[in-house]
Amino acid sequence: MKTELIIRSNASDIDFALLKDGKLIELNKETSDNKFSVGDIFLAKIGKVLSGLNASFVNVGYPKDGFLHYHDLGPQVQSLNSFIKKVSTGKYKEFTLKNFQFQKDINKDGSINDVLKSGQNLLVQIVKEPISTKGPRLSSELSIAGRYLVLVPFSNRVSVSQKIEDPKEKERLKRLAKSIRPKGFGVILRTVAEGKKVAELDKDLQNSLERWKTMCKRIANTNTPTKILSELNRASSILRDVMNESFTNIVTNDKDLKQEIKEYLQEIYPEKENIVKLHRSETPIFEKYGIERQIKTSFGKTVSMSKGAYLVIEHTEALHVIDVNSGNRSNKAGSQEDTALEVNMISATEVARQLQLRDMGGIIVVDFIDMHKAENRNKLFQHLKEQMSFDRTKHKILPPTKFGLVQITRQRVRPELSIKTTEANPNKNGQVEAPIVLLDKIEAELEKVLSNPKNKKVALNVHPFIAAYLTKGINSIRFRWFLQHKKWITIIPRDAYTYLHYKFKIKRK
Repeated sequence: MKTELIIRSNASDIDFALLKDGKLIELNKETSDNKFSVGDIFLAKIGKVLSGLNASFVNVGYPKDGFLHYHDLGPQVQSLNSFIKKVSTGKYKEFTLKNFQFQKDINKDGSINDVLKSGQNLLVQIVKEPISTKGPRLSSELSIAGRYLVLVPFSNRVSVSQKIEDPKEKERLKRLAKSIRPKGFGVILRTVAEGKKVAELDKDLQNSLERWKTMCKRIANTNTPTKILSELNRASSILRDVMNESFTNIVTNDKDLKQEIKEYLQEIYPEKENIVKLHRSETPIFEKYGIERQIKTSFGKTVSMSKGAYLVIEHTEALHVIDVNSGNRSNKAGSQEDTALEVNMISATEVARQLQLRDMGGIIVVDFIDMHKAENRNKLFQHLKEQMSFDRTKHKILPPTKFGLVQITRQRVRPELSIKTTEANPNKNGQVEAPIVLLDKIEAELEKVLSNPKNKKVALNVHPFIAAYLTKGINSIRFRWFLQHKKWITIIPRDAYTYLHYKFKIKRK
């Protein structure tokens, strides 16, 4: 498996496309006016304290106040309050917490009125970006993420990622973390720390500690609300979280960004520094790597898959529903149960990709094709879990019900990515799918038609606009079909057809 990161820089924003074996699995956008990202830390002002909700509204400079629940305060919030008061005066400069006098942990079932008062200053971290009409979700249990570990101020716990399964390796990492952990700070070892030496872990910890000290220096004489620590830019945070041996290419069209990424890789993965390249072709970068086409075909209501199967994705305020359809696929399997299993396995792979690609969060219900055998339902469940294991966002999957429904919850920390894939209808008013989306449907059906050796000649009847699109140029789409299938497809323009109407006509032996 090879992984590539393609970065397109524009005047106002930067787009990041993560590809696995050429297939788009993650798309991110960083805009210059985005002031609220997950991981940012603010010196904020407490607004209304609501005893009924056991929560408080917090002013972080967003039009809607952020929301801070009692359970998100962290057990050492009293120590945090005391620390902020001391540092704000400018007299206390011992940011390492070596000699800091810690307060008692707050009661798990206590009241927010006993801890926070309206108008006081507090350090808070964004755990969920503003979504729809809601302000950001906040926590005062701060954490600073590094490459191999997460530094947690005002804590003394050492824990290891649950994705590291080897108990001996877990114990080794805990032992190393305890030996380098500074007093007053907790440490969480990330999955990528597996197999790393103490020197690498310590270097990463010192980098995070420097970020903490820099942040603390900004607290003194700062007006509220103010952002005092920014999460890494999106390119660096993606590389920090997913960079591994499978990365073969990092390409950008921005010289400055290329240099930034090279410098960051020198810190975290020096052996991969040479894979960073500058895009010099006249062809736009997303066109060159086939990303533009994948965006068009992946964000519509209907998503085509191999063998004629397709997904229908519906979004509501409460939940997302994904319907699996076998479509017009030719039945080469031995039975209906085998066909259902085959389509479901293909669909599970695509569902996992779509959730990550669109960053869909909340409750997701997937309606797979019914399967009667419990062993097949279990196969599907295990395959879906395996495909979802690449997803960095927290999620939980329940086994399929007898009706074929699979329920998934996925953490929602930023607004869902929504891209318009329709264009103006040239036949009449309204919107229709873009030609490239229609092309995916035609190609899926063409594969089915040509898989039957009895079909001697194949003609495709389409709207004149589509006919022109398929036959344009020497290296036309039709010519590509000929090279792929070794069969010439006759394309017939039909004035009577609407824009999305097409029909195959077949002459058999």
